[in-house]
Amino acid sequence: MRSFTLTAVLVAAVATSGAVWAGDLPSPRLFDTEKDKGTNVLVVGIDRRAGMSAEEIKRLHVGGKGCDCTDVMMVVHFAGNGERMSVVSIPRDSYVEFADHAHPQHSGKINAAFAHGGSDLAVRTVQQATGLKIDHYLEADFTGFVNTVDSFGGAKVCTDKPMQDINSGLALQPGTHTLDGRRALRYVRTRHVSPPGDLGRVRRQQRLLVEMLSRLRAEGAFANPVAAMETATKLRKSVRADANTSLTDLVHLGALLRGLKADQTEFATVPISNFDYRVPEWGSSLLWDEQRSVALWAALREDRTIVGDSRIRPSNDVPVEFPPSSIRLRATDAAVAAALRANGFVVEDTGAQIDEPRPEGPTVITYDPFWDRYAATLQAAIPGSELRPVDGHGDIFDVQVGSRANTVVKVVHDRSSVEGAPVQGDRLRCLPPANAPQE
Repeated sequence: MRSFTLTAVLVAAVATSGAVWAGDLPSPRLFDTEKDKGTNVLVVGIDRRAGMSAEEIKRLHVGGKGCDCTDVMMVVHFAGNGERMSVVSIPRDSYVEFADHAHPQHSGKINAAFAHGGSDLAVRTVQQATGLKIDHYLEADFTGFVNTVDSFGGAKVCTDKPMQDINSGLALQPGTHTLDGRRALRYVRTRHVSPPGDLGRVRRQQRLLVEMLSRLRAEGAFANPVAAMETATKLRKSVRADANTSLTDLVHLGALLRGLKADQTEFATVPISNFDYRVPEWGSSLLWDEQRSVALWAALREDRTIVGDSRIRPSNDVPVEFPPSSIRLRATDAAVAAALRANGFVVEDTGAQIDEPRPEGPTVITYDPFWDRYAATLQAAIPGSELRPVDGHGDIFDVQVGSRANTVVKVVHDRSSVEGAPVQGDRLRCLPPANAPQE
């Protein structure tokens, strides 16, 4: 079963200037850091249940067999000038070549590098795949995540639709919620809500992280040495670091994070070209988009921003998960129908006059709930439209254009950018109430 995220590990291990850590992990083979090119931290979460009691496994809703592998991987890059933090999530099923180890040269899912050779091989495999120098390594487990969230009084999340996932145990109604550690763990583990899969899950992890960092900064959790030490005291058992990461290193990282606002952080997921790359013995895996991933890692190596780089995200059009050509529809307005057809959608010619009077209200898209994921692609092309699922509606979408119809916007089939495109952290925060002061 897929496991948790290291969302709070950044708070637990990087945001503090006095963390206490195990220091007994194998020491990764690290390079000397070029300080003017920034600092890179590999943050991982281990899918392991060893040492957990049956009662604790049940309480945290983390049943299943652990793989002793990295369920979560994040490369955190701190800019050399201290004015930017870039977080890039590496999906666990990424198919890469492993760094040299005891086995003959081979490739596989990146999460298995830890299972084959511990933190040393995990670090060296990430370095080989990305070309980055990893300066520090941090890891945590289920309990560390839960304890971190609880020690800070919970984590804020928001959703505009119900979120229900029996696998993770998540149950949230629309709105803004403050979750305790146990419920936050369910939130960051869930994969069976919209948007589904690992990219949606990773983006939810990133959203929670932004909210936690913003709140801690506002509350002064690491505003001065005394506050930082109090924060560290709460977190001393949550994080494990490699032997090459000293207290001085953590003090330096904490100082970097202390001055960053949400708009000085950026988040992305490695661009994927094939979401179902079949490999004998490994099954379905993810293949990185060669050109875009190379550009992403090059930006971090060169200490540049990853937001707005056309080599990483080639188009500024609205990204959608499915190609418009895979969606058949009817529309009640000739101009809207023509715009959708020009966008690549398959618009049926009904043979009848379609310039009907527009009813009051928004444009409504009626469809069979079987096509839920495709409906999001059509809705993205008509901002402000409302979805109306109707059982038995068939395989065609009906677009009833309302009086409040907006202009049809250009969409592009780019699944990696739907939830994984590089964005500034302030774009991932919950919207504040009307007239509320913003950070």
